[in-house]
Amino acid sequence: MQQNASIDGETGHHLPQCVPLKKRVAVALWKLATGSGYRTVGHLFGVSTTTVCRCLRDFAAAAETLLVPELIRFPDQETFADMAADTESRWGVPQCVGAIDESHIPIRAPQEHHCEDFNCKGGHSIILQGVVDGKGLFWDVFAGLPCSSHDARVLRQSQFWELASRGIFFPASTRNVGGVDAGYYILGGSAYPLQNWLLKPFHDTDASRQNSRFTTRKSAGHG
Repeated sequence: MQQNASIDGETGHHLPQCVPLKKRVAVALWKLATGSGYRTVGHLFGVSTTTVCRCLRDFAAAAETLLVPELIRFPDQETFADMAADTESRWGVPQCVGAIDESHIPIRAPQEHHCEDFNCKGGHSIILQGVVDGKGLFWDVFAGLPCSSHDARVLRQSQFWELASRGIFFPASTRNVGGVDAGYYILGGSAYPLQNWLLKPFHDTDASRQNSRFTTRKSAGHG
């Protein structure tokens, strides 16, 4: 049986009209794992850059629909307790259930408001805010704001901030730590706002032996 084929507009090669599913997944995973250019990945798999782009887009859409709800979700009360115990065992930080930080995701220059997405490295990007547990596993993500956004602004735009600031996110489980009844909290960098559920390093001007010890331990857990 003769297979239907079309001509690749970039290479002039005859390609199957439908790229097999396993190959589409392989193309997307290779692109995500290596960060190679579309043309490079296309040459490697014998497809056009347009096909690479479509494979990546379809894979991302499927992952968002099927995998994200299953693998990245808000913890329940039992999971919070397990995360706190694991973080204390690994990093010596009691009642801590994770750390928050941001990463820049490269994008093409947008046609409008491109200055907002221009980062200090000379490229365009959007911000991804992630919260991970003591093992480095994500349990909350938020993305889409331009890279010019301040860390605190990104946090305040997220659902995580809305739930945590209303006091309905972290379960009511306190423990006496250094004479203070401490509930669950996460660690963040100096740009984040200090909250009873978000701890940040002491300023250099506040450095005492105790403060420096806390900042060192906090940095180990946050890093």
